[in-house]
Amino acid sequence: MDRVHVATLNLRNLADRWAERLPLLLADMAALQPDLIGLQEVVYPLQQDRLLGAAGAAHYRSVRGWAGRPEYGNSILVREPLAPAELDRIDLGSDRAAHRVRAELAGGTSVVFAVTHLHHRVDGAAERDTQAGALIDWLETAPAADATIVVGDFNADPAEPAYARMEAAGFRSAYREANGAEPAVTWPSGLQAPAIDQDGDPDCLDYVWLRGAGRVVTASLVFDRPDVEDPTLYPSDHFGISAHLEIG
Repeated sequence: MDRVHVATLNLRNLADRWAERLPLLLADMAALQPDLIGLQEVVYPLQQDRLLGAAGAAHYRSVRGWAGRPEYGNSILVREPLAPAELDRIDLGSDRAAHRVRAELAGGTSVVFAVTHLHHRVDGAAERDTQAGALIDWLETAPAADATIVVGDFNADPAEPAYARMEAAGFRSAYREANGAEPAVTWPSGLQAPAIDQDGDPDCLDYVWLRGAGRVVTASLVFDRPDVEDPTLYPSDHFGISAHLEIG
C-alpha cells in the first residue's frame, strides 16, 4: 500500500487582511507539507499558490484551473517527486469549475486528485447539487486509477443534497471516516475584517472525499489556529482539512 497526505483550503482570495494572513498561511503550510493540496479562491497574479508551495523544504508544482475569469480560480499543489499528469478541467457554471490530475505514487498505485469550489449562495442548494452531479459524471471519464480523491469548499453542509449525492456515488468523507462525524464548523474560522462574509450560519462546508481502493488513516482540521497575539486573525475565513490515506 502507498501512503499519501492530502489537504484542502479556501484561501479567501486577497480579501480580509491578506497581508496579515499570509505569514500564518506560510507557517502552517511549512509545517504541513502535504503531497497534494487543493486550494480555492486563488488569485494567480499574486502567485498565492506558488507562495504557499515555497513555504517549506518541499518542492511543489502548481497546476491551475481557472473559474469565472482567467486570473482566478482553483489550484493543485503537487509535491515532488510526484508528477501531475493528464490534467483536465470542467466548467460547472456560475463561475465555478473543477480540475484534476493523475499521479503515480511511489509504490506503484495511482490516484486521480481533483479540486472544486461549488456555488456559494445560502439559497443555492439545488445549484450545488447540479454542480456535484456534473462533477461526478466528469470524474467517471477520468483516467484509470486505484483511488479518486476530491477536495474543496462545497459550500454545502452534510444535510444538503450535494453531500448525499457524493455519498451515493461511492465517495466517503475522510474526516467523517476517521473521526465518526464531520467537524462542527469549517466556516467561519473566527477571522474578523471589515468586509468579512457573514451570509449563512457557521457550518461544515469543506471536505476531502475518497473513493476506490483506499482507507483513511487520520484526518484533522488544519490552518485553524489564530495569530498568537491577535485572536481575530486566522489564516483564512475557512479552516482546512488534512487527511493521511492508504491507497491500494
